[in-house]
Amino acid sequence: MAGLAQSGPNPDVDLLYDINGLAKDAPHWFDKVMEYVGEYGLLLAMVLLVLGCWWSVRRRGGEDAASSMAALVWAPLAAGIAVLVNVPIRGFVERPRPFRTHQGLEVLVTGKTDYSFVSDHATITMAMGVALFVANRKFGLFGIGLALLEGFCRIYMGVHYPTDVVGGFALGTAVALLLSPVAMALLTPVTKAVERSPRAGRLIRARGRSYDGQDAVIPEARREAAGAEQRDLAA
Repeated sequence: MAGLAQSGPNPDVDLLYDINGLAKDAPHWFDKVMEYVGEYGLLLAMVLLVLGCWWSVRRRGGEDAASSMAALVWAPLAAGIAVLVNVPIRGFVERPRPFRTHQGLEVLVTGKTDYSFVSDHATITMAMGVALFVANRKFGLFGIGLALLEGFCRIYMGVHYPTDVVGGFALGTAVALLLSPVAMALLTPVTKAVERSPRAGRLIRARGRSYDGQDAVIPEARREAAGAEQRDLAA
């Protein structure tokens, strides 16, 4: 693949120059924003999105709260596993960064000395977005949108070819979906055990929420109601 990138005009390189060329025409402050967003901002946004989904599932409660939480736990785990899978892929392909083999690129981030294929950022964000989609479609679609924006940023910054990003999307999606049944089978019993815990169960369901998502009855009130009912029967 490294040879293809250096063998003359091809759609991958042409698209790289087209997207990265936007950085040359953009104001300096905008390039600095894209640098931060592409390097750190979208990763942070993805973490906050997972936390927001956790808060929503926790407040809603319901019988499926434990399985939904298991899917949420799987999101960062899927991203981590996908990055580990990418380590031998990068070592096997050994594709240099585009700015090392092509002149005239506007590189917004310096110091990148590792290989280019596939993009870790694209892999992480897409794995989390797809895994999040398994837990909650609304949050998942938003997460996938963030992953697509991350891929665009990596090309805009001049640190990845378009095919690096596409490869990251494919890897992240494959890990999140193919390993999801195994992950859910292992994680769901754990989250159900946490749900049954008097204190840790609040991580799964908000206090005052029953398993069916309705407002839970306070134990003292339940006992008072039962006592009143018994007195009525005795009368």
